[in-house]
Amino acid sequence: MNITKHRNRVSSYVDIIAKPFDRLNLTPNQVTLLSLLFAFISACLYYKKEIHLAPIFLLLSSILDLVDGSLARMIGKETRFGAAIDWIADKYVDCSVIIGISLGGFVSPAIALFALFGSMMNTFIKPVAYAEIGFEKRKRGKIIDPLEGVGIFGRPETIMVILVASVLNILLPRALFYGILIIAIMTNLSALERIFYLYRRFGSP
Repeated sequence: MNITKHRNRVSSYVDIIAKPFDRLNLTPNQVTLLSLLFAFISACLYYKKEIHLAPIFLLLSSILDLVDGSLARMIGKETRFGAAIDWIADKYVDCSVIIGISLGGFVSPAIALFALFGSMMNTFIKPVAYAEIGFEKRKRGKIIDPLEGVGIFGRPETIMVILVASVLNILLPRALFYGILIIAIMTNLSALERIFYLYRRFGSP
């Protein structure tokens, strides 16, 4: 699947969304904080079983997550700190929402932990590769590396599955359970795929 490798195709649309934030004089880091805030609200709503409202705030958080980087490029305020905090914020979003879904009783803690483990490992592999192998090239503020298009299931897929499963859960009460189960399986498989890729490319002495 890997939606991430198609990022450049939608960047022009994201730039359109980012323009109003520039007119409001918001900084990219402030937009990142807004994204976090909406994610925490979403997590609390999942905990409260407000299934009609929770995905709306998660969707807003996801849109803002795209906007912050686009805004930084648009106004020329790309920084290494901004790129780093964006990654960190992404993991806070993923973890808080999945924990909220589990605490709300939509899925068991065991499956939620498995999903969190897969989500964290799938991302953790990339900075390890940067540190140990080294990928220094950047394009539009993002590190260019061969792992960008590797892995069948990443963060965009995780968010999309949660959003779709949340909407379906209104009519099909077990949909969110199966959504998190899919995330748990697919993120871990994706992490293994990235490990095998690194081994095939860099495993020889």
